[in-house]
Amino acid sequence: MNHHRILAVAQMREADRLTIASGVSGMSLMESAGAGVAQAARAMLAPTGRVVILCGPGNNGGDGFIAARRLAEDGYRVTLGLVGPREALSGDAGAAAALYDGPAIPLEEITCDEADLVIDALFGTGLARGLEGAVAACIARVAQSGVPVLAVDIPSGIDGDSGTVRGVTLPATRTVTFAARKPGHLLLPGRDLCGVVSVVDIGIPDATRDGFAPALFANEPALWRTMLPHPKADTHKYQRGHGLVLSGEMHRTGAARLAARGALRSGAGAVTLASPRVALAVNAAHLTAIMLAPCDTPEELGALLEDLRFTAVALGPGYGVGEATRAMVKAAARAGRGLVLDADALTSFAGEAYTLGMIATAARACVLTPHEGEMRRLFESAEGVLDAPNRWQAALRAAEIARSVMICKGGDTIVASPDGRAAILAETTPYLATAGSGDVLTGIVTGLLTQGMPAFEAACAAVWLHARAGIAYGPGLIAEDLSEALPGVLRGM
Repeated sequence: MNHHRILAVAQMREADRLTIASGVSGMSLMESAGAGVAQAARAMLAPTGRVVILCGPGNNGGDGFIAARRLAEDGYRVTLGLVGPREALSGDAGAAAALYDGPAIPLEEITCDEADLVIDALFGTGLARGLEGAVAACIARVAQSGVPVLAVDIPSGIDGDSGTVRGVTLPATRTVTFAARKPGHLLLPGRDLCGVVSVVDIGIPDATRDGFAPALFANEPALWRTMLPHPKADTHKYQRGHGLVLSGEMHRTGAARLAARGALRSGAGAVTLASPRVALAVNAAHLTAIMLAPCDTPEELGALLEDLRFTAVALGPGYGVGEATRAMVKAAARAGRGLVLDADALTSFAGEAYTLGMIATAARACVLTPHEGEMRRLFESAEGVLDAPNRWQAALRAAEIARSVMICKGGDTIVASPDGRAAILAETTPYLATAGSGDVLTGIVTGLLTQGMPAFEAACAAVWLHARAGIAYGPGLIAEDLSEALPGVLRGM
């Protein structure tokens, strides 16, 4: 299985339909799903332990009935609670219920007294409304009991596409999902409520699962590792690329230096900081391995980039907002190199995402790295971004409009490409929420682009490496630590 591929809710529904149309019965898929749930439950239970299984009125409940049957056959003590009457179940869920010969107790009567495990098979990823009434009350009782919870597909109450909570939810110790993870397993707050997520192969063919557009992925090394640059024994520094990072004025030079060091640590053979003349002395006092060049105007930037050894440019951190920044962005794009725009470079185009997209087309590749506020400002007048139903769809629409790879930063950072690919970061740390952290990320992207890595893969790799460096360092992290943690992360790969 391609474990980094994820499926949106509608894609999973269509994958089920296509698999059934190919001759695999729906009951066969459900039997495999229920067997996977039972196997996960055994790993969480002592022999003959007591398990409470909460079943909903649809296919998620059908998975629960199959798990109940298999666990009861293995000697576990099973109590099954059901939403609504058993005779109301239909289709494959009805058939699964008919194969279980134990009682189905109304949900209102379920307690967790002496339970060792609760299996949440109430509602899966396709939930369309908030949970309330008897279901919400049962969820509250289970949550208060402290009994470990195994969720089927996704904890009930979490939207499978957005990770948001609809009404209430039952946080899980572990979640078993089918064929592929869903966006809600990786997007916050869903990621924090799913516990450990495992994927069960229920018989959906790889070609079916991997054939959907947009193509969604978990941002993990398997997605981009083969494209990560590796120098050879005879490689010289300019074969590893030369990055150019533009510095702001004298009182705001630190952000660009953070970016420049991130570019150098991520493998660029050389990095030059292009500095306004008034800030040359300040920057020179802090730089050693990073070179320094004077640059005050778009014309001077263009002259610098006549040196074809420069392969990527970063612009925005601490640079200042306004027309002068816009002019520098245009000059950098016209040079036809890799281009990374962050911070002030993005805010200088507030409300003009389409204009920035036209400018970006001149670059060899362009990556934008907005945090939530910059995203709102840049796309405030763009259709389909700020009103998108979830973050990954917003990111894909933004990438289409800006004609650039988007890194939409946050605790669940999303990378999206104009070609319809998107990747959601699977693991990060809150210690990255520190001043200058994003500037280092800009530098890491630049360093990878400098070495010729394709823009989408460079952005994904940079986001993962940045997060992993933060995880490795942990408490006390400041932005300067991230570049210094990168060599250890890269060695570990």
